Amino acid sequence: VQLVESGGGLVQPGGSLRLSCAASGFTFSSYAMRWYRQAPGKGREFVALITSAGGSANYADSVKGRFTISRDDAKKTVYLQMNSLKPEDTAVYYCKVPAYDSWGQGTQVTVSS
Repeated sequence: VQLVESGGGLVQPGGSLRLSCAASGFTFSSYAMRWYRQAPGKGREFVALITSAGGSANYADSVKGRFTISRDDAKKTVYLQMNSLKPEDTAVYYCKVPAYDSWGQGTQVTVSS
């Protein structure tokens, strides 16, 4: 299982970013996918989940209404569209397949003026 996150960067409060996670080594379309994040000095926390075939999604209360998770099974990629970003969204963002104990390297998101 290999997961490669990208799309992070520095953005001002209120701005937007779209993160991508390219997956390989498993049958992507058969599995739910999750995004997590880890802020400096804090533990890793759940951000969003999308079921296989994109049937439904769930979000942490802290991002609900601002973030949208989606997937493209043909490209074996899961996305996280992040709008109305806040300084407290600053973290390293990771994607994960719940069924496997593998993590990518993450992508840094910094929200600052």
